Amino acid sequence: MNILGISCYYHDSAACLLQDGRIVSAAQEERFNRRKNSSDFPLMAANYCLQAGNVTINDIDYIGFYEKPFLKFSRVVLSHLRSYPFSLPNFLSTMPHWLQDRLIMPMIFKRELGYEGKSIFIKHHLSHAASAFLVSPFEEAAILTADSVGEWATTTMGSGCNSEIKILNEIHFPDSLGLLYTAITTYLGFAADEGEGKVMGLAAYGKPRYIEALRNIVVVRADGSFIIDQRFFGFNTGFRMYSRKFVAMFGPARVPDGLLEERHCDMAASLQLFIEETLISIARNLYRITKSDNLCLAGGVFLNCVANSRIIEETPFKNIFIQPAAGDSGGAIGVASYMYHSLLGNQRDSIMNDTYLGPDYSANQVRRALASAGLDFREMEDGALSEYVAERIAQNKIVGWFQGRMEFGPVRWGTVQSSPTR
Repeated sequence: MNILGISCYYHDSAACLLQDGRIVSAAQEERFNRRKNSSDFPLMAANYCLQAGNVTINDIDYIGFYEKPFLKFSRVVLSHLRSYPFSLPNFLSTMPHWLQDRLIMPMIFKRELGYEGKSIFIKHHLSHAASAFLVSPFEEAAILTADSVGEWATTTMGSGCNSEIKILNEIHFPDSLGLLYTAITTYLGFAADEGEGKVMGLAAYGKPRYIEALRNIVVVRADGSFIIDQRFFGFNTGFRMYSRKFVAMFGPARVPDGLLEERHCDMAASLQLFIEETLISIARNLYRITKSDNLCLAGGVFLNCVANSRIIEETPFKNIFIQPAAGDSGGAIGVASYMYHSLLGNQRDSIMNDTYLGPDYSANQVRRALASAGLDFREMEDGALSEYVAERIAQNKIVGWFQGRMEFGPVRWGTVQSSPTR
């Protein structure tokens, strides 16, 4: 059975091909169109996946989409109405996209891929949950997802057993750790959906002087659930994600590429510490509910490796699996896996042991590409190449290296500890 998973139209579009429950190929559209975090329909990624599986679109039994567009559209419209008139610019810029393609996905599948078969849509955070649990080595596990927002959910707590996933609790928009992190990322002068990793790194250079102020803005309950004071933010206004009230409390925002001041480092450190503490609180509560030794994590928030390490060290869970493509690209794996295992009832017998799921290139292909680009190059034996590269690294030179199949996702690998065999 061939199932094609698709994620697109927000950011980090991707495609994944499952053949009889095994991930044969998965790739992000950005790797082909060269546009970072591309939200385009993943046509080139899908075509690669089909080629890697030696099939055509006519061999696909199902296409799965990583969220429910109509449910998400209802949230978008209601949120704009609640924020009117401040949301009008954002409303005018986003509505054409919804009406042009996002509400007619089966027609898009036909137009872009020539596909006329069955299409299945599942909730965004269920795709995240499935992307972690159904490809993990665990027969049962607690599942925690967190990102900016799916349809309505921003954080979900659940459990998995065999091929079944249960969502036990959800936190809804606009209360979102992902949006909080992104809003302060933009306040610090970095780009949304790109600069969050820079903020995580910047945190190491500051002190959490603003942590108490953040705790007053975001109230965290004993069970880890939280409420964000929306007076400090503007997630739907279309101008910026933080408000004048936020600026009045913390000072002027940093201009992009402007000087990094000590207070910027301190804000990053405060935000990072707050996110870590909140995630640990949520994870500990989830352990109390599920009593499972195993935890699966997915959603863009869990691209924060510093927070992940604290979850590993400071919660009772013994074994943790983090979906390497924790962001939206991993939703393509999630929806395909959920369809095959949870909806169609097929047994789980495949574990995601690596992320090398993209294309590879032979030496002849590399030679032709270099020659056609008019670049000077030379070929070296492995031993000589290693020495050459080591010398350049010792001289503080920058070295680019690729070998084998392209990786899927923005990080090398999630963390697995004491992984049992199935």
